[in-house]
Amino acid sequence: MKALSLLAVLAASTVAVPAFAQDRDPSQDFDGPYISIGGGGTLQGSDRGETVLFDTNRDGTYGDQVTTVGGANAFSTGFCNGAATSTANLNCRNDKDGPEYFARFGFDKRMGNFVLGAVIEGGRSVARDSVTAFSTTPASYTFSREADYQANARLRAGYTPGGGALFYVTGGGAYARLDNRFTTSNTANSFADNGKTNGWGYTAGGGAEIMVTNNIAVGLEYLYTDIKDNDFVVNVGQGTAPATNPFLLNGGGTDMKRSSDHFRTHSVRGTLSFRF
Repeated sequence: MKALSLLAVLAASTVAVPAFAQDRDPSQDFDGPYISIGGGGTLQGSDRGETVLFDTNRDGTYGDQVTTVGGANAFSTGFCNGAATSTANLNCRNDKDGPEYFARFGFDKRMGNFVLGAVIEGGRSVARDSVTAFSTTPASYTFSREADYQANARLRAGYTPGGGALFYVTGGGAYARLDNRFTTSNTANSFADNGKTNGWGYTAGGGAEIMVTNNIAVGLEYLYTDIKDNDFVVNVGQGTAPATNPFLLNGGGTDMKRSSDHFRTHSVRGTLSFRF
């Protein structure tokens, strides 16, 4: 709703544009190549109900229960949608929102009042998504991920009422190089992981632009991005733990991964474009 309100404000401001740029030729607006820079905020919504999955015999199938020698569920204390603040399942930190910045190259083709275009974009956001499991030991096991960098290639289609302003929708494929991290308060077992991973998905949204000179435009845009991330795995070994350790009972070790394989973000950003 906030993004829609901001777009409405931008649309209303087009009333003032003609006074600022009376010497412009609106018939030439939004036609041809351009470059843009921009920035804004990335919102990382909490993934309600996310957990950690276990493969206790390392057969590649997740969903096993980690049990104690007595047959009890070693993770009966549950999970939280965030990063642990203690070894107890209490007061986890929420997923982190943060700033983002990007650059893009695009090309538009105007046909009357309709505009079709393509965009290639790259940038970075510091939003972080976490989930934590808690064992009865007690101990915490936290998975976190954020994008080192992101890129997308998308189409856009819009309408310009005689030039001056463009209102559009956009969508396409997205890529992210994901920085995965694992932390735990368990100092007995050994833990190894496969580090950074590559994720692919899609992005979609909409926005508005206003021409302020013959070559310069300002805009506001909202994008929803969904990156699939299913490759990060933590391998739990014996370390200094006894052979009766719950991670070891079913096959000498356990693999762990997040239950959600989607990294989802909402972005609201401003743009500054130069049109050639």
